[in-house]
This record gives sequence, structure tokens and C-alpha cells, in this order.
Amino acid sequence: DSLKGQSFRAEMHVKQIPGPTRIAPWSVALQAELNDCADLDPDFYRGDAKFVVLYDPAGQPAWDGCMRIVIHARAPMDSDIGADELLGQVAWSWLIDALEHRGASLHNLTGTVTRVFDEAFSSTHRESVRVSAEVRASWTPATPYLTEHLMAWADFSSQLVGLDPSLPGLSALPHKVASL
Repeated sequence: DSLKGQSFRAEMHVKQIPGPTRIAPWSVALQAELNDCADLDPDFYRGDAKFVVLYDPAGQPAWDGCMRIVIHARAPMDSDIGADELLGQVAWSWLIDALEHRGASLHNLTGTVTRVFDEAFSSTHRESVRVSAEVRASWTPATPYLTEHLMAWADFSSQLVGLDPSLPGLSALPHKVASL
């Protein structure tokens, strides 16, 4: 119930999708596409994300609880950023910061940050290189109230794809035009 009726920023297009059926007896899953505008124009695509809640009333030892949240977020990156050796640490810190900022109480946080390099070739020379970052994480919420977890996922996903911060107290620096 705590996932219902939530509002997201206009650039985040969230819909419910079928949840996994083999991992736990009950699940709910959300999928989001993030872009630069309020409609789903593929020319403004920035990334995508998933939020899954798994529930097993009998509990699962690996979860250390009855519930588990699993997220995935993916975003294309500039090749210079994608090659930065600190990308994984920075992206992971954004997730931690979003969870802390929203007050999401949890334990057993685990995950990975993966860089994906796609190189396209034609005959004998390279045509293009695309780099993306993928974050996969899971954790056990400390309470059945999940709004803070959902909103932390939305904040983190928005930050990963490079949208201006929407967290209270954060703002983007204004662009300043140099005068001659």
C-alpha cells in the first residue's frame, strides 16, 4: 500500500510491470524510463530503472527478513566519465546518499556497478563507442513501509542519468554567461 499513489518528477515515466514469480511468493515491480521531457520521446532518452519488492512471509536467510528490495538502473555515459576509475564508487555513493536522505531504514545492502563499453565496427575501423553504467543493488527494508525506499530509488535513478537534482535543499548551479 505504501507504494501506491506516489508522484515522481515529470521526466520519470513509471509503470507497473509483472514481478518475478520464482524468487518469492509475492512481488511487485515498477519500471521507469527517464528522459529530458514529460513525454516518452526516444530522442530525449537518458536511461531506465526498475524497482522490485519481494515478499516471503516465511522469510529467507539471505535476506535476513521477509522482504527484499531489488533495483536496477542504467544510463548512457559520456566516454570520459565512463572510463573514470572512480565511476563505480561515485555511483554507489549516490545510492547510499539517496537512501540516507530519504530516511530509508535497511540492512544487508549489496550490489554492483558495471560499466558497459559497446564498440561498433565497419570493416577494419571503429565507427563508434557507447558507454553505459548499470547499478544493481538489493537490501532488506527494516519496516514494511516502503515509501522512503521508492523515493530514494527515484532520486538515485534521476541522479545517475544526469537530471538536475530534485531533492529538497539541492539545486543546480546557474549557468553564467561570461561577459567580455
